[in-house]
Amino acid sequence: MLLRGLTWLVLFQLIGTALNHLLLPVLPGPIIGLLLMLGFLVWRGEVGEPLSLAAGSLLRYLPLLLVPPAVGVMVYAKAIAADFWAIVGALVLSLVIAMAVIGVMMERLAKRHASEEEGQ
Repeated sequence: MLLRGLTWLVLFQLIGTALNHLLLPVLPGPIIGLLLMLGFLVWRGEVGEPLSLAAGSLLRYLPLLLVPPAVGVMVYAKAIAADFWAIVGALVLSLVIAMAVIGVMMERLAKRHASEEEGQ
């Protein structure tokens, strides 16, 4: 079961990497594969047992993926400190833009949901 789920994960990553090299060099291959897998799972309507088991097994090792960025922050602390205000400005600006977009989307979804309830 675990091997079947890992095969699905690797297959979608390989398809995404192939599409990255052939058609979409802007997006990373694993992101394309993730979007393709999301579309497949939405179309299918469920997450199967093998995929769920493989994802659960990989999630146990997720903290290990956070070690290299933490080491990078420690190694390049002086460079980060030199550009501190630019980094803070970019983070704040992206947060404000994301909150505005999410607010507009939420209002539209709430209006759509209200109109669907009135129609029933």
